[in-house]
Amino acid sequence: MSPSPPSTSPLRWIVVVIAGVVAAMHIWKLPGALEGIRAELGISLVLAGPLLGVVQVASMLLGLAASLMAEVIGLRRTLLLGLVLLAIGSAAGAGATTFELLMLSRALEGVGFLLATVVAPALIRHNCNALTANTALGWWGAFQGIAAFIAVLASTLLLTAVSWQVWWLIMAALTAVMAPIVLFFVPADPPSVHGGAQRNALRSAFGRIVQTVRTLPPWGLSLVFGCYTLQWGAVIGFLPTIFSAVGVDKLVAGAATAIVAGSNGAGSVLTGILLRRGAPMRPLVVGALATMAVTTTLFFAVDWQAITGGLIWQIVLATLFSFCGAAIPASITRLAVDVAPAGGSAAAVLGLMQHVYNAANFVGPILFAAVAVAVGSWQSSWLITVAASLLGALIAALTIRGSVIDSVR
Repeated sequence: MSPSPPSTSPLRWIVVVIAGVVAAMHIWKLPGALEGIRAELGISLVLAGPLLGVVQVASMLLGLAASLMAEVIGLRRTLLLGLVLLAIGSAAGAGATTFELLMLSRALEGVGFLLATVVAPALIRHNCNALTANTALGWWGAFQGIAAFIAVLASTLLLTAVSWQVWWLIMAALTAVMAPIVLFFVPADPPSVHGGAQRNALRSAFGRIVQTVRTLPPWGLSLVFGCYTLQWGAVIGFLPTIFSAVGVDKLVAGAATAIVAGSNGAGSVLTGILLRRGAPMRPLVVGALATMAVTTTLFFAVDWQAITGGLIWQIVLATLFSFCGAAIPASITRLAVDVAPAGGSAAAVLGLMQHVYNAANFVGPILFAAVAVAVGSWQSSWLITVAASLLGALIAALTIRGSVIDSVR
């Protein structure tokens, strides 16, 4: 294998971002295929919620354990292991013939997604200088939106010609190809230690994690992120189903969902630029949460079928929801990689965030599905998004203070 590019090359952090996008595509390959899977495997709308959210369970339960593992074996090795598990899980899912087997394969993908993404922000930060950190992490904040755009659009087009099982195999192959690219472009981890040195490294890593979780800023940032993901993941995940329920053509519904999801990536990149120019973080985050509350209230509460051009207005509202909401992951991620206390660990901050925001990602679709079934429509879903936005804005106002922001300047 040829040596890695020189340290000044931006390809290092760009490749990590691309690897994160590929990893996240495993989450977003499902929404466009959900109706076909429900019909083939006999899955109800209530069970569709856990199927959308199960990929988050590993992150919800094992976030700090994954960060401990990364501290011991190295960031790049953890990323590579995550990519391998994602490829295996997707290939296994292609052969699933029951809901239970598909859930198990999605859970394995969830472990891979956790390992690939828990280390990525720290790996990006290690491979860029202070001048490019905001830009690089702004792009990382966009990885979910970019992945959702590509995966939803690709599934919408591909599933007109092939089965969802073929789509799963395509994703397995794409992820497998990503591993050697990471090996070539991203610098190797320091040599692993063994014996007593390994035990000392483990104790030291555990101590850094304990020191991190004993401080309040990582918890506050994690909860704000969770209030965002609870609603964004559920809205994007169910958007094709919401549109199909009112008679929108599948291709149109898929294309609209891809546009809405892709706007999140654009918003994250723009937020990175604004942060680099000194934009204040707290107003960005609180304003984004307020916008999410207003746009989802209008999206769900209004009977758009009775209004001429109602579908267009719904797409505009959903796009604003996604675009403006992107300021939250971009800002929180920028804070998270540098907010660890003295003697703490950036990987532990990110692991804690994985616990919290993936728990929200898991709960969100279940709440949305439960309310929709209980009410008989999606029109009351705004109650969930408004509650999450209000809670997130309150925590952000209390957490994102000058002392926290100054630590990343």
